[in-house]
Amino acid sequence: RMTRERITLHNFEYEKLASNQGDSQVLWKNRKSAQYKCSHIFPYFWYVIPQAYVYTCTQRKIAYMTIIAGPCVIESPALLREVAGELARIKKELNVEIYFKASFDKANRTSLSSFRGPGIEEGITMLEAIREEFGLPITTDFHTPEQIASHGHRVDIIQIPAFLCRQTDMLIEAGKTGKIVNIKKAQFLNAEKMQFAVDKVKSTGNDQVWLTERGTLFGPSELVVDFRNIQKLAALTDHVVMDCTHSAQETQSNEGTTGGNRAYVPFFAKTAKLWGANAFFLETHPNPAQAKSDGANVLSLDLLEGMLGRLTEIRKTINQF
Repeated sequence: RMTRERITLHNFEYEKLASNQGDSQVLWKNRKSAQYKCSHIFPYFWYVIPQAYVYTCTQRKIAYMTIIAGPCVIESPALLREVAGELARIKKELNVEIYFKASFDKANRTSLSSFRGPGIEEGITMLEAIREEFGLPITTDFHTPEQIASHGHRVDIIQIPAFLCRQTDMLIEAGKTGKIVNIKKAQFLNAEKMQFAVDKVKSTGNDQVWLTERGTLFGPSELVVDFRNIQKLAALTDHVVMDCTHSAQETQSNEGTTGGNRAYVPFFAKTAKLWGANAFFLETHPNPAQAKSDGANVLSLDLLEGMLGRLTEIRKTINQF
């Protein structure tokens, strides 16, 4: 994983920006000047690097890959255990980092009659049980500053929903927890405006901010993905997440539910990797047709390992260039 490290060389302090797997090649920045160097550890040679190379290395962030996966909403303990068991197996098989995600409350469902989930206390208790049993760190989405203040310390990543990504009180409360804060870019915002959301979290002294691309509204009901946003968000954070399943939503339905097309999910994931995403948000369910939320766009659980395997191969290919 890329880490923030510093060394002193010839009385100048350098900060580690990026590395390939195995740390055989590392990119360093002189903290008091604009000079960048690249080192080869075996043998330990140094090269002054042009700015264009620096941009490529830091934007690709090729050294690791993180997955955020799970059912859209907490339906039952049995469902959570089934999905988590498969995720834990995939984590070991593919050697990727996986966070388990499920919502305790789908507070923004289209229809009043739609299933929302078990609620915050019961829901987070179930997520904690998953972390304990399967060793998977957990994340869920919060909807008010009060929820974050009372329960945010119990998860590993605090997720800020796209519709709430500009809510100052929520972002500051999330930052105060000291946890990773994953902010989803709203469908109605351009990527550059996410700088202000990042600044709000960092104003608390918490620099652990991730940003998620989840599509952009094209007219009142059509959702499209502009993959240039991956690079624009990468200018604001070290962790750019591609939400591959919510980006496959189709919002034009007037029947009280959100549609979607899960066939797009693997294409969104593979394309985002080529554009430099280093984390992927993938909602998954063993039987999407029976899912109580977002069934049209969630990925079938039996297809997840194959898709992640292909992403891993793409990452290896990118590392060669």
